[in-house]
Amino acid sequence: MLRSEWTKLRSVRSTVWSIVAMAGIAIGLMSIISWAVVRQWDITDPSSQGYLRQHPLEIVIARPVFIAQLVIAVLGVMVISAEYTTGMIRSTLQAQPRRLTVLGAKILVFATLMLVVGELLSFGAFFLGRAIIAEHIPVSLGDPGVTRSVIGAGLFMAMLGLFSLAFGAIIRHTAGAMTAVLGLILIVSQLTGLLPGSWGAHIHAWMPTNAGQLIFEPALPPDALLTQWQGFAVFSGWTVLLLAVAAYLFKTRDA
Repeated sequence: MLRSEWTKLRSVRSTVWSIVAMAGIAIGLMSIISWAVVRQWDITDPSSQGYLRQHPLEIVIARPVFIAQLVIAVLGVMVISAEYTTGMIRSTLQAQPRRLTVLGAKILVFATLMLVVGELLSFGAFFLGRAIIAEHIPVSLGDPGVTRSVIGAGLFMAMLGLFSLAFGAIIRHTAGAMTAVLGLILIVSQLTGLLPGSWGAHIHAWMPTNAGQLIFEPALPPDALLTQWQGFAVFSGWTVLLLAVAAYLFKTRDA
């Protein structure tokens, strides 16, 4: 089943083009942003210069990942929803009736791919971005929290892929699942920041991607409700819960 799922994943054009798009965003877009920052450094106000010196990963990691997550979400959904759209899922289940084995193999193969690609893109973006901004904004893996942030960016991308895969397995419709996961990431998670009081702050902090993104923050403010690893644990917990729901539905519903 692992071999079969890997063959299906690598032979679909959407997988290749999605990874190319991720690379274009993580490496290409980051290079453009870094180059623009360096080019305009002399006319940048001192307060902005100070902020960028204190938050160098905002340029080389945070901004590219924020945009790349859209591609990751789409790819995660399509890994399984495309099989329902084409009807291939019925052929798969006829060849292997043990449904949880099928889903488990799909999850493991996709998680491995996303982890490898995510870490390669994360470290690639960091080293290239560091070379571009080094003249004005020095940063190295030895700085406090930087190594964990770079590794964490790859972990976040892998977990987001599984999070999106779970939506695809639950909804089983590509457009519907994409709308749900992108709406949660881009709209609902941001709107919770407008909720009043401490309960609103807790809801905002515990939203899946809000919590998960803490893992690539080198430092957090003193009043942060979650640490970096606690935030990633919250995101992982949401993902595991959704995958459990997906596994139950995958086993009990008709294909």
